[in-house]
Amino acid sequence: MALPMLLTDHWYDIRDLSNLTNPLLDFVGDNISSELAYILGPLIGFIASFLIFVLPSQLYVGVYGERKLIGRIQSRLGPNRVGPFGLIQPIADAIKLMQKEALTPKTADTIIMNLAPVVFVAPAVLLFAVIPFGPRMIVANVNVALLYYLAVSSLPVLAAFMAGWSGNNKYSLFGAMRIVAMSISYEVPLVLAMLGVVLFTDTLSLQGMVLWQKEWDIWVGMLMPVAFVIYFICVSAELNRTPTDIAEAESEIVAGYLTEYSGMKWGLFYGMDIGYALAASAFAATVFLGGWSMFGLDKIVPPWLLLVAKTHLFYMIFIWTRGTLPRLRIDQLMAFAWKFMLPVALANLLLVATERMLWVDAFDSKQVFLFLFMIVNFASAAAIIYAWARFLGYKPENHPTKPRLVKEAGGYVPVGREVR
Repeated sequence: MALPMLLTDHWYDIRDLSNLTNPLLDFVGDNISSELAYILGPLIGFIASFLIFVLPSQLYVGVYGERKLIGRIQSRLGPNRVGPFGLIQPIADAIKLMQKEALTPKTADTIIMNLAPVVFVAPAVLLFAVIPFGPRMIVANVNVALLYYLAVSSLPVLAAFMAGWSGNNKYSLFGAMRIVAMSISYEVPLVLAMLGVVLFTDTLSLQGMVLWQKEWDIWVGMLMPVAFVIYFICVSAELNRTPTDIAEAESEIVAGYLTEYSGMKWGLFYGMDIGYALAASAFAATVFLGGWSMFGLDKIVPPWLLLVAKTHLFYMIFIWTRGTLPRLRIDQLMAFAWKFMLPVALANLLLVATERMLWVDAFDSKQVFLFLFMIVNFASAAAIIYAWARFLGYKPENHPTKPRLVKEAGGYVPVGREVR
């Protein structure tokens, strides 16, 4: 059978790009080899999701866009020299980075030090295998995609510890140990927050969560605002994003586990940091923001385009917090995880489990009660956070609620006046 005969009258429909690939895979499977088609499918998915979406997003959202926005926040221009509006700056930076010499200390464990960047990069590719870009645009639609994602996303921690230990540098080791401690601490409230999502949607499949939100016309992020906020804070800590980038705090431990890295070895860590942030954003868009669906708009706009837009918008929150919030101390970061995030996550899980039981058993799964739960959850979120903060000793009346000028804050002393 000729390949053109396999093309349906919907092959040109850009709302579902699987219409372009499925005829090719069917042709290869029927006329060449089913084994080749089995291999070709994931390869096409890798090229489409990683090479076409992730890498350009790394360059022009994670590098150029972030530097531009941070520059504007800090009242400067950002990249504006190479190319029009500085658009070629990320490519110039990548070329320069590839030409730099990658140095290795004599006392370092060379094998582990060279292996760590490879181990750090590989999971980033695997994460996008379970992200549904559309109703049929998913590489691996596994039933336990959530568990898969959480398991694979924890692998970079091992690579970071390998990198910090192999350099034979105490500051690198300190940074790596901080990453391990932060990941263990923030993984607990993160899992508890995700458990609430699983309870309500009754599935571990990411595609199933999207379909649940599409069926009931509500986003999980609107239904469970506490879980959404906990997720954002936890992934910020695990990704070492400012203000939780204490593992790479230049003022304390130089560059953390990357202190002894240079050249393209360092570039792999830097690039995949952005890749993991994009994966976390795509995961958040899938689980909390409806994924490729959007209240019927996905019938007009290509679903994959909706997911890409939501992913980039969520990534903008990472940039916003980086440009506006100061870095936390390590003791503050750890105490916040165990003393604040964990109890709040437990309270949220108890509330969500109660609502799920009432919705199914007492309210016969009626949609109107989901919107009622949404209002209740927003109110309870404010109440839980405020009450627990007061219990821990936070008193808003002792803290300024408006910005104070330097003179009012006591930081300005005129020349000749004695400091008391």
